[in-house]
Amino acid sequence: MAASGTAITDGPMGAPTPVVSVKPVVLSAPGRGEDLQVRVSAPAMGRELPIIVFSHGFGWSLDGYSPLADFWAAHGFVVIQPTHLDSRTLSLPPDDPRTPLIWRFRVEDMKRILDQLDLLEASVPGLGGRLDRSRIAAAGHSWGGQTASMLLGARVLDPEGGTGEDMSDSRIKAGVLLSTPGQGGADLTPFAAEQLPFMNPSFADMTTPALVIAGDRDQSALSVRGPDWFTDPYFLSPGGKGLLTLFGAEHSLGGIPGYTVTETTDENPDRVAAIQRLTWAYLRSALYPADPSWPAARAALMGMPGPPGRIECRDARGHDAGKKITDGPKGPTAP
Repeated sequence: MAASGTAITDGPMGAPTPVVSVKPVVLSAPGRGEDLQVRVSAPAMGRELPIIVFSHGFGWSLDGYSPLADFWAAHGFVVIQPTHLDSRTLSLPPDDPRTPLIWRFRVEDMKRILDQLDLLEASVPGLGGRLDRSRIAAAGHSWGGQTASMLLGARVLDPEGGTGEDMSDSRIKAGVLLSTPGQGGADLTPFAAEQLPFMNPSFADMTTPALVIAGDRDQSALSVRGPDWFTDPYFLSPGGKGLLTLFGAEHSLGGIPGYTVTETTDENPDRVAAIQRLTWAYLRSALYPADPSWPAARAALMGMPGPPGRIECRDARGHDAGKKITDGPKGPTAP
């Protein structure tokens, strides 16, 4: 393992454990048109296991994002991955009446998982009685980041700019938002504004703690802004949040969608390793407030020569909760 990944692991992470993964677990989904297929990955040992529900990016499925899902499961989390209706595996035609509402179906998929944890638990050999339902996080990449953000309290503004429906879920205690689109309106390209009206989020009510991860070279074709667009979930939301800005990272953040993904434009195993460890550390401390993993990981990153990124944080009152990393290339600025 390269030095950048190893340095961030210094601390109480421990060795990886064997993982049991079961797919597809099929959840009945009346009104969806397709039953919901889910993958569950869990460590083969341990009790009172925390849970991560992960929402994939556009076109992906329960088979994506193995670099994250495998790592999290090997280090103590139960990871649950749905296949949303936009998955290429389902081939939903553009003129399907569900297409304009896929963003809502995505959120409902995540809630359906939480509603049926008993069935999911029973579907994995040896997992029975080992879940900690009081410690659940939502995570997602790209469009999946918007999906996860809505469980944390973000809303989609209506065409008149109204607040939009609250689709948050109190069972979610923390989040990780990777390459998550920023605000809509004038920040969208004409194509995005016309074709993707749901890309008009408000983060004003996203109070649940979250780590936002953005690449400082992530230039979206959907926004007229630069890479700082992906930092909006941090700067435009209240409460305790963290922002990890990765130097040189594009939309796939070095390759998190898969181990051999041809559409990754910035392949970087060290960057993926840093994301694995930093997200693990953040969620450990967010779900277990006495756990020192996140402060330790931040300190380790600050002490590295040529760090892969910088971190800034604020507490629940909105106050700066630590020094920024200033080494390395300049990242996106606050909008």
